[in-house]
Amino acid sequence: MTTAVSYMRCSGDGQITGDTWDRQSEIIRKYAVANGIELVSEFRDEGVTGKMELEGRAGLSACMQFVRENEIKLVLVESSDRLARDAIISEVLIREFQKLGVCVIAASGGIDLTEGDDSNPTAKLVRQILAAIAEFDRCVVVLKLRSARERKRAKNGKCEGRKGFGERQSEVQILEQIREWYYAGSNARRIADDLNACNYKSRSGLPWRSTTVAKIIRRMEAA
Repeated sequence: MTTAVSYMRCSGDGQITGDTWDRQSEIIRKYAVANGIELVSEFRDEGVTGKMELEGRAGLSACMQFVRENEIKLVLVESSDRLARDAIISEVLIREFQKLGVCVIAASGGIDLTEGDDSNPTAKLVRQILAAIAEFDRCVVVLKLRSARERKRAKNGKCEGRKGFGERQSEVQILEQIREWYYAGSNARRIADDLNACNYKSRSGLPWRSTTVAKIIRRMEAA
């Protein structure tokens, strides 16, 4: 049986205990079972952006050290953007794994992210496209929210009435976390539970409720 390790990452700050880890772990586990792979260790980076290189990721650095010392030749990730969102950083990390003779598989699609080298431009292009799509999706959401605010200011001269959640500086980070969890597949109830578990404060100072999160999600989608 082939042995492998798993690597998971979440960019939300704090101790993330919600659906993010369960989803990544389950997708990786199912791929391993279906392909006769034994997972011997797991590595995580919590609160780490996908634009950060290797020296900023304790979990990924430990993963590389483990596979080197134990002659592991396979690493499983949920998807390409768990390794890196930025195409350049993704290529740098993939080259490091290639130097170790290690394959990195995106379990959600069964794609070997380390397949090929500069002599195989097609494989390299696929990797870069996957990373670019992940970054594009994130930028689209940010731009939609920004455009909605600018249209409102242009129409009224300023944003009238109570500001929507996320327009205050103190709420920007929380809104980005809600957005990441939502587009990763979590529903309003799970997001509310995760926000409370991470001690994120609502505008009222009361515990988060699923109805409040649902309203924020509806505004995000309508923007």
